[in-house]
Amino acid sequence: MEAPFFPDQVTDHLFLLDFFYGVATVCLILIVGAVGLIDGGLVRRKNTLDNWVQKIVVALIGAGCMWLIGYAIWQVQFYEAFGVPNPISSAIKDWWALGTNAQTFSQQLDPAVAPEADVFQIFMAFFMAYAAVGAVLIHSAGLERVKAAPMYVMGAIAGGLVIPIALYFTWGSLSPLTNNGLHDYIGVYSLYIVVGVWALILAWRAGPRLGAFAPHDRTMGPIPHNFGFSGLGIALLMFAAPFAFLGCGYWIGDLGYFGISMTTSGFGIAMLNVFVSYIGGGLAGALIAYRTKNPLFALIGVAAGYISAGACLDIAKPWQTFVVSFVGTFVVFGTYKLLHRLRIDDKKIVPLALGGGIFGALAAGVVGAGMKTGGFFGLEGEYVFQGATISLGMQALGVVLTVAFAAVTGLIVIVGLEKTIGLRVEEHEELKGLDDHYWETPTSPYHDEPVEVVDARGSRPTAETD
Repeated sequence: MEAPFFPDQVTDHLFLLDFFYGVATVCLILIVGAVGLIDGGLVRRKNTLDNWVQKIVVALIGAGCMWLIGYAIWQVQFYEAFGVPNPISSAIKDWWALGTNAQTFSQQLDPAVAPEADVFQIFMAFFMAYAAVGAVLIHSAGLERVKAAPMYVMGAIAGGLVIPIALYFTWGSLSPLTNNGLHDYIGVYSLYIVVGVWALILAWRAGPRLGAFAPHDRTMGPIPHNFGFSGLGIALLMFAAPFAFLGCGYWIGDLGYFGISMTTSGFGIAMLNVFVSYIGGGLAGALIAYRTKNPLFALIGVAAGYISAGACLDIAKPWQTFVVSFVGTFVVFGTYKLLHRLRIDDKKIVPLALGGGIFGALAAGVVGAGMKTGGFFGLEGEYVFQGATISLGMQALGVVLTVAFAAVTGLIVIVGLEKTIGLRVEEHEELKGLDDHYWETPTSPYHDEPVEVVDARGSRPTAETD
């Protein structure tokens, strides 16, 4: 039997959308590489290879679990709004990894049932890249001390369930909270706040690296081996992020560009705002770096800027973006100092994702107060186009609910892993280095480097090897 053909699924406009979201997806993957470079410079040389291996694997696991079931969970909001019977089971049937819509050529799908199927299939890949970014950010909170196995389990659960559920509630114009006035653009709630909470729990339960806060007689502690790699990672991040973020919205024919919350926006202002956030965050980070003689903030100030302004990049005026990103970077620095006081060993992810994310979510409630959001074209009643209004109160409620959800799931997963397979490598393995522990081969580029060796009796090594 000849397969059906629906020409409305393969128009020139849809191919332009395919290309648009395809570029955004590739740029999200580049962000995974950027995080790898940043961490590759911040870890000690003896852990650089394992840093890359774990990051690549955890990114693939997170993306794979989003493909398996996570994207279908996000799609439930559309099935509910459009009145599809049994929306949860129908969305999963259509969009899980082996679902009809996920494995059928778009021109063979009836547009009355699956409109713009090609676009949503590419958007599925976009979500997979989104989950990969979330997984590598969680990995960054356990650098140089957390075992691979629990990290991979965390990547799977975060990518397949936790991040998708947060996406369903907070990201997309028909999501329950968005349709009541919550606003987001780049995924501050579902990605950064969720990841920030998980990172905080992971860094707390794993404990600090040896020598991080207290002197240790066998190591100098965690000293970055090459800030040049980290700088290259920031440069790659600055290149990829604007194109990735433009994928967080709808390009609607002759009507224009709308943020993912269905707020009126524009390509030009959204792109301009991203670069202005680089300037605001980067300048604030430079001030902090010179004042404290800490080069880290000269690098991550850029990320602090765009995360702090991330929820409102589609609706803010550029001068507002500058103010929000500049102030938000100091919030990130304050979170960094608080973690140091609490002896929690995470210099990037919790300050950026949790500190910057919460500030950014609340800032959007101030910048966007009174703006229309939510709903979808052609719908009536509670899902009418732009039927909700942005408010600081709804932004704050979203923060509380997201933090609570992430805290409960994070504690269950991370403490559960700690009590079963364990989180942390053995002390002698950490001292020796994870490259040698996991990947000792004659051809390893790090094999001939001196390593710290502790014998069965725990004898102290004869020389410092960090």
